[in-house]
Amino acid sequence: MEQLRQATAEMARSGIRRMLVIAGGAGWCSQQVGTVAGQLPGDWLWVGAAPEFPVNCAPSAVRTLLGREFLHAVFDARNGLDAEALAAVTGTLKAGSWLVLLVPDWARWPMLPDADSCRWSDRPQAIPTPNFVNHLRRSVVADGESFVWQQHHPLHLPEFIARPQWQPANGAPELEQADILASLRSLTSGVAVVTAPRGRGKSALAGMFVSSLPGKAIVTAPTRGATDVLALHAGDKFSFVAPDALLSQQQKPEAGWLIIDEAAALPAPQLRRLIALFPRTLLTTTVQGYEGTGRGFLLKFCASIADLKLYGLSTPIRWAKNDPLETLLDAILLFDEADVTAVTGSAVELNAVEQRDGEQIQQMYRLLSGAHYRTSPLDWRRMLDAPGQHFIAAGADDDTVGAAWLVEEGGLDENLSRAVWAGFRRPRGNLVAQSLAAHGGSPLAATLRGLRVSRIAVHPLRQRQQLGGRMIAMAKALARRGFDYLSVSFGFTGELWRFWESCGFVLVRVGSHREASSGCYTAMALLPLSDEGEALTRFEEQRLARDITWLQPWIDEPLPVLPSAEATLNGDDWHELAGFAFAHRPVEACIGSLNRLLQTSELPLNALRGRVEARLTAEQVCEKLRLSGRKALLAAMRHEAEQALLLLDKPKGEALKAAVKQLQVG
Repeated sequence: MEQLRQATAEMARSGIRRMLVIAGGAGWCSQQVGTVAGQLPGDWLWVGAAPEFPVNCAPSAVRTLLGREFLHAVFDARNGLDAEALAAVTGTLKAGSWLVLLVPDWARWPMLPDADSCRWSDRPQAIPTPNFVNHLRRSVVADGESFVWQQHHPLHLPEFIARPQWQPANGAPELEQADILASLRSLTSGVAVVTAPRGRGKSALAGMFVSSLPGKAIVTAPTRGATDVLALHAGDKFSFVAPDALLSQQQKPEAGWLIIDEAAALPAPQLRRLIALFPRTLLTTTVQGYEGTGRGFLLKFCASIADLKLYGLSTPIRWAKNDPLETLLDAILLFDEADVTAVTGSAVELNAVEQRDGEQIQQMYRLLSGAHYRTSPLDWRRMLDAPGQHFIAAGADDDTVGAAWLVEEGGLDENLSRAVWAGFRRPRGNLVAQSLAAHGGSPLAATLRGLRVSRIAVHPLRQRQQLGGRMIAMAKALARRGFDYLSVSFGFTGELWRFWESCGFVLVRVGSHREASSGCYTAMALLPLSDEGEALTRFEEQRLARDITWLQPWIDEPLPVLPSAEATLNGDDWHELAGFAFAHRPVEACIGSLNRLLQTSELPLNALRGRVEARLTAEQVCEKLRLSGRKALLAAMRHEAEQALLLLDKPKGEALKAAVKQLQVG
């Protein structure tokens, strides 16, 4: 313990943080961490489901701690390891801190069930996660700055390398910050972006900039809490307005600057609209870390903005350079993203990759995290250990220049698939398979087996070389045995759809609401592989064509679907309307059938006609009909649909009602 106290004092002097892993039985771990905490003064934040210290937080709530700082923390991973929470906790620790990681017996740990897997494995029970655990163990062992204290072994610290004394920030701008501040003040128009990993002082820089401006600046961010550090440095000049409130203002805001903190967490379309309101905009964002933003922000959003000035901060402010804890977390969670500025021009070969191919999976994850906005440590864990994952890598020399990640879906039994169609059940996972049943027209859609393209990426310097199409062609060949279709769910844009269409996919569904994460409408497409898959694809394609006349007005973007002339109520409509009237199918899934019902029925059907035919908002219909809210409106709409069906054909309606109600029992 004296060694530990001396090492801790030296860490504070040199401005660094380290990890101590305590591995063993639950009772032994609790005893040892209590001893350590008793020897070292500090805040001692406990992160875990069953806290043993007064200052504590559940892993799911760690994001609420952002903006705060702690001296020492315990992360309880004895029953499961939430990788995103681990990274977030690391970002709250002061220089001189220990992050104590509690884990099971070191040798047995890879084969023990991990409770966190229930969040991402699509399995009802916890599963072992040997690939991730072994990766973490190798990273810790290879790191000369952290160490493992195992049960039945003495605590023995390694010989740490000597480090220079650290000079903490004094509140004045650091050299990098000062250079950027000077450049920003000379900006007369356009967009500036400051990117940095955690702890580099980008929010502080934004606050200093606001404080120094002669005129007014408006600050916005995904949440008000995300701007605490910025507000501290901005002082009296701080003025926050939420993004939605800014966009809903009738008059153009009177301010010379808009400051958007953690900009990559906002949808790109929303960012573009915000930027258009102001003559000058400063965006700050983390391009690596637990937020899962990745270089996709730089590659996709920033590259689309004309007259953009890009700045970066690399020197840590809150701890010293080459901080051991940050270095170790980078290795465990692959935050040290790949360099995308250079790549080999050699010929490309495609290969199927197994989860146990650790080095290859790492390269693929880095490529995907650079190409996608929302790749996160949760995806890293899923790639390594979730069942039903398949990978295709495009390799050139030693570089991975393309990656496709595919996920098995479907195969549900008939009763469960019908219950999903009716809205009575929502089992884990099966994104497209469930949506085909829940929003499509076939109650048995989820019984078919699909292989969904979860992510696909090509190195930016090797794009426009048909590598994406080649990977999809290989996936199609590999999936012909055992799967009925390939599927993809994506944020609809014309460019993306042209790619999927060129690969042979057929558009089968487009949602009527823009997704917050992408700002796009969710689209789903299928590429049939079997006779059953072909039949399902054609059925859903024809259904979309039949419904598009009524669906398109809800979507403010033209869809590449030719409308079908058939507009009369048929047997498929009756079946779908029974699911709406007598079960829980959503309005969105039944837009076409409901409109055809309204054309056929002579009843007033005021709720349905107001919401579906006139496309009034839910609030407008509720006010007009004096309903208490959305739930009451939906109940009224279902009741009206039932009335209309029974009036058209009571025996048929009663029979369908009994059949649908039976699905809830099953």
